Parts: sequence; structure tokens; C-alpha cells
Amino acid sequence: MILIIGATSFIGMYTTEAFIKAGYSVLATGRNQVLGKRLVEMGAEFLNLDVCKKEDFAKLPSSGVEAVIVLAGLLPAHASADLVNEENAADYFTVNVIGLINILEYCRRSGIKKLINNCSYSDTAKAWGKGRVITEEEPRDFYFTGDHAVYVISRNAANDVMQYYNEQHGMSCAWFRFPPVYGVGPHGIIKVNGKTYKSGIATFIDNAKEGKDIEIWGDANTSRDLIYVKDVARAFVMASQSDKALGLYNMTSGVGVTIEEQAKVIIELFGGESKSKIVYRPEKSNNTPSYLYSMDKAYRDFGFKPSFVSFKDMMVDYKMELESGRWNDLINRED
Repeated sequence: MILIIGATSFIGMYTTEAFIKAGYSVLATGRNQVLGKRLVEMGAEFLNLDVCKKEDFAKLPSSGVEAVIVLAGLLPAHASADLVNEENAADYFTVNVIGLINILEYCRRSGIKKLINNCSYSDTAKAWGKGRVITEEEPRDFYFTGDHAVYVISRNAANDVMQYYNEQHGMSCAWFRFPPVYGVGPHGIIKVNGKTYKSGIATFIDNAKEGKDIEIWGDANTSRDLIYVKDVARAFVMASQSDKALGLYNMTSGVGVTIEEQAKVIIELFGGESKSKIVYRPEKSNNTPSYLYSMDKAYRDFGFKPSFVSFKDMMVDYKMELESGRWNDLINRED
């Protein structure tokens, strides 16, 4: 049995499906009852669990679990705190660190060695735009300001706690460093410093559907390394099957895509008869960093290579999944 904690999250829903398709029985936990029903329809068993409540772990089996996948966490895009007027640092540590320790203690008591979590790519933010491929050996170097700062600090602390459990208790914890993960989910609206905005990808798609101009601010050739959610889900399956999967792994496509390329692909796939025009606005800042990560370690340790490498490959599948309607509950989720 595979235990997926935070299965009602965006990545969790796809990861649960991937394990079921790979022939595993899955015990999925989360707090969203609507998505919990969808997980049961997929073929998983579902339990309501709050990682911050130690008593909730008594619900979980004490034997028979092969690996634990952790996708529960507090992210800046979901946090409502306005950092100008309030501080939510404690919330990140309560969920991302203390919650993780509760999971690790459950694993230790139950004899479960394999746990796979995730972490923030912003831990290397000061290496972005330097023209080099970022490996797992890149030293942590991040910004201590902004709505991602304490989130990154909490994730770094969580990584160190997992390494402690590896060395002190003989566990085999691994963690994936994600850039933006693309796929059909609740991404149309995001929060920045507690304020709600329409995401860039949602704006591009909406404008393409309506034949409106798509503006590209700043340098149109700014290149980012992305990954598609189905590749992430498959990577969790592969890493759970490997005795070598240990420590930090970059989990990206390993290929950069420019803002201009994103706009062109979206116009091609989502535009109607009246195709949008791209309007270049180099005088306006887009605050988009440029970065590229190495995927060598994941291939070396558990044979993982992304299947969705080009942005068009991602968006073709994205459009098909969107039009299928099967993820509507995920898109419209209410927590």
C-alpha cells in the first residue's frame, strides 16, 4: 500500500491516479471532502487527516505501508496573510515542519523507511539568471524578503529534518525541488502577499479564447524551466520503487521555455478564428526570472526522464484534460 498525504491537492490528485494505474492500492488523505469522493471513485481509500493534529495519525495503519508521499503543505499562493499588516511565519512552520515531523514520527513508529516530500525551487533564487544550469549541489541562496521568504525557510528546515531522520533513524527520505508545475487544476487565481490575482497562464488562455491581444512585458526571451504534473506523478511512482532515491532531486523538464513561446503555443491551441496578436511591452517589468535546472540526478538514481518536454506537448495534453471535464471539482475546489 502507498500512503499519499495531501492527496486532495493539485499534484496529489494526479499522483494518486498514477499509483493506482501502476497497480498499487492507495490510502489517500486530505481535508477536502468533495475531492475525497473523487479519489474513492478513482479506486483509492480516503481518510480525512490534518497533519498538524497528532491524534489524527491513529487513524492510519501501523503496518503494510510501502512508502509515504507527502503533498500536504502551506504555499504562498494559498496563504491569505497580507505581510504589510500581519505575519504568518508561524503558520508555515506549523504545517511544513511540525506537520512533517508528525508524519516522520508515524513512519518511524510504523517501520516505514521510504518517504518522498517536495521543496521550493526558490531556495536557489539568487542563482537564477546567471547563465548556468542549477544542480542539486548548488548552495542555498535565497531572498529574505517577500511572500516566499518564510515559505522557503520552512521548506529548508523540513529538508534538514528529513536528512536528520535519514541519518539518525535509517530512513530513506527524498524530496523533489519543483519549479512551476503545469496541469489542469486550481491555478486560475493565485495569491501574492494575501491579494488575489489572475495567474499569467490563465490570462494568456482567456485572452487567446477571446481573440484579445496578449501582452508580453519585459524581455520576451526570458526562459523558464517548467514541468508537467503527469511527469511529477510518474516521478513519485518511480522514486518510490527505487532503493537509490535519497535526498534532494531537481524535478523539472530540464528545458527552458520563453515567454514568447508560451504565448505563441497558447494562441495556436486555444485561439478561435480571430487569433490574438502578441504585443511586446519591453518597458514594463514582468518580474519573471530566468532559470534552468539539471535533471541528471533523477535519471541516474531512478531512471526518470520527463515525457512532456516541450511546452506544446504540455499544453496539448492540458487542453485535452481541460475539455474532458474530469478535473472540474479540482478546478473549482473550495477549502
